Amino acid sequence: MQVDDIDRVAVLGAGSMGHGITEVVAIGGYDVVMRDIEQEIVDEGYDDIEWSLQKLSEKGLIDEDPDDVMARVSTAVDLEAAVEDVDLVIEAAPEQMDLKKDIYGDLDEFTPEHAILASNTSSLSITEMASATDRPEQVVGTHFFNPPVKMDLVEVIYGDETSDETAETASQFIESIDKTPIYVKKDVRGFVVNSVLGPFGDEAAWAVSEGDATIEQVDAAMVHQRGYPMGPFELSDMTGIDIGYHVRKEAGQPIPPIVEEKVENDNLGQKTGKGYYEYEDGDGTTYEPGDGEGFDTLRIEARMVNEAAKLVGNDVATPDAIDTGMRLGAGFPEGPCRRADKIGLDEILDTLETRYEQTEAERYRPADYLVELVNGGHTGEDAGRGFYEYGSDDGNREYRTINVERDDRGVLAIELDRPERMNALNEDLMDEVEHVLDNADLDEVRCVTFEGAGDRAFSAGADIGGFAGMEPYEAAEVTSMFETVNDFPRPTLAKIDGFCLGGGHELALACDLRVATEDSEFGFPEISLGLLPGGGGTQRALRMIGEARAKELVFRGNRISADRAENWGLINRAVPSEAFDDVVGEFVDDLVSGPPVGLRFAKQVMNEGDDASMPAALAMESQAFGLLMSTDDMMEGASAFMEDRDPEFEGK
Repeated sequence: MQVDDIDRVAVLGAGSMGHGITEVVAIGGYDVVMRDIEQEIVDEGYDDIEWSLQKLSEKGLIDEDPDDVMARVSTAVDLEAAVEDVDLVIEAAPEQMDLKKDIYGDLDEFTPEHAILASNTSSLSITEMASATDRPEQVVGTHFFNPPVKMDLVEVIYGDETSDETAETASQFIESIDKTPIYVKKDVRGFVVNSVLGPFGDEAAWAVSEGDATIEQVDAAMVHQRGYPMGPFELSDMTGIDIGYHVRKEAGQPIPPIVEEKVENDNLGQKTGKGYYEYEDGDGTTYEPGDGEGFDTLRIEARMVNEAAKLVGNDVATPDAIDTGMRLGAGFPEGPCRRADKIGLDEILDTLETRYEQTEAERYRPADYLVELVNGGHTGEDAGRGFYEYGSDDGNREYRTINVERDDRGVLAIELDRPERMNALNEDLMDEVEHVLDNADLDEVRCVTFEGAGDRAFSAGADIGGFAGMEPYEAAEVTSMFETVNDFPRPTLAKIDGFCLGGGHELALACDLRVATEDSEFGFPEISLGLLPGGGGTQRALRMIGEARAKELVFRGNRISADRAENWGLINRAVPSEAFDDVVGEFVDDLVSGPPVGLRFAKQVMNEGDDASMPAALAMESQAFGLLMSTDDMMEGASAFMEDRDPEFEGK
């Protein structure tokens, strides 16, 4: 079955995951029936969907009227009636294998023969569930993350007999409801995200149990030195310490003493008022930025990388799938495979081998694939290959945080592709933008456009987590991308739809032209972090809109509307969303049809003249004018004018 054959979907379960999946499927345009065992549960789930859709509508996060979305949602209690005419079932029942196998046995009988049977399980075997049916090739895992409406990731998991056609159709369905699928090609415990995330909390707990660190020290180091969104103990308190305890126990893994102690005393985290931190009689987390000094963060990260290497080596998932999963599913600033390639796989391996020799603990045993990479000299980015292959000096390179397209008119289009982080700038993205521009063939490029992926942001700023632990002297390197954009010898245009804040605003200001939708917002929020705009934002804003308005933007840190940005002179146009593409197209048409040499000289004179005295600037202008008088483009322009036709400039 193909994704185009899916018209009607059933979701089994109306709890937090069930009604959340139902909601995203309905938003995606499908008719969906939500079923649970009692009418009261179904009604509560239905009400939750109505409430959520109203909130999404108020925030402008859905295009349709909530009532139109709800019109695609129906409910049922009787299982046979719910699934008798569906093309896809997504089971979201409690995590009990016997219960799920009973459900799948019934589904095998009640659903049409062509229907795909999917499970939202986060931990149970797809293969075992499929054994309850006569069509195991049509059973697949679709693990949504909580809450489904907000979380973009879905793991698509193969059982032992799942067909490629079934997995591919499930993946295409996930994309059709605007989520991001990753393939888990073998039915392993924990799938991808939970497998790699496990050591994040586990190794932290061992470090404290063995007296090598304090709770605050570990959390502070991982957050403030390495940029993770939460510390391991903070995360465990939020999710429930007992959850990790039971996962380790079921897997037959040794349990760190500090975890045993918390569970035995029923101090399970936020839900009980006390865990690693106090919540009822305290303020929760107590770590400060400087508390992490002295803790070896590589001890934790090496184990996560090792788990990733096991998955890659056993053909469970690709490095890209793992990194995507950890960014979208766990909120990591970058994936463990990419981070490991930066650190050096030889250093990762050395950490694991040293600790394994010292402790003989099985958790440190290096993965065969990691050893294979290092022994083959594939130690990471500096070596040209690690988990990933890196481009050579000939300019060829595979980009991971941007999408690049070149058309036959000479438009070089760069899309910032980190929608899960609202296209926030990190080191990789800025390095990739620089690489594109540094290696652009100026004979082929007439103009460059920048835009953000997704429908929420051009770029919401710098990814603070991605710069955690940066030394002061390294900050100067961060600004080089903005200067590369500013100095690029072809016109640049920022296509702004959504948030344009902080580093994203600085990127837009480094472009020559800026067109925005009326719903876009602009600002420099850095001051609220104790910082200032670091990508030339202070200076470019000062020159564009004057001292008073520039200082208002920087000092107050408030956002302004696109209309105000246009009135102030920060952008060229603020247009309705429906006119955005047409207006951008008009700008681009003028840029690609203009004289490349003339535009280059005009940009250079205007950029450099802005920093010069008036006499010096006029002298530059005069010199450039004289040089252009001898170009073929000037002669073509003059001839076209005299002949009343459009010129055809060749950049000569």
